[in-house]
Amino acid sequence: MIIGIGTDLCDIRRIERVLLRFEERFTNRIFDSSEREKAERKHNPAYSYAQSFAAKEACAKALGTGFRKGVFWKDITIRNLETGQPYIKIKGGAFKRLQLLIPPGMEAQLDVSQSDEYPIAHAIVIISANPIKPAQ
Repeated sequence: MIIGIGTDLCDIRRIERVLLRFEERFTNRIFDSSEREKAERKHNPAYSYAQSFAAKEACAKALGTGFRKGVFWKDITIRNLETGQPYIKIKGGAFKRLQLLIPPGMEAQLDVSQSDEYPIAHAIVIISANPIKPAQ
């Protein structure tokens, strides 16, 4: 059962300008250390930051709150499996909000897809609730 869907576009050029002007003040406020490390390994970190920014925005939209009601930027972290597939880790107010959305006897599943084509980065997040499987 789909609980929420969020999508967002982010202009990579905007992130490039923000990085030039605010650098660590911006990145430390929005991204956790793993997101910053991933981005800084890239030739142009703005691509990675823009994709993560869009995914965080999309997740906040899928939660139905945006960045309000106790949901903060660092509550939502974008990570990657070894295969490169992105996934979302949430904590704090975002996790509390997610728990309110999931019906009893079900568990949350967060799916994220990211893409970019300069100058735009895009992300979509789908939050689903699936029945909890009995322990075997």
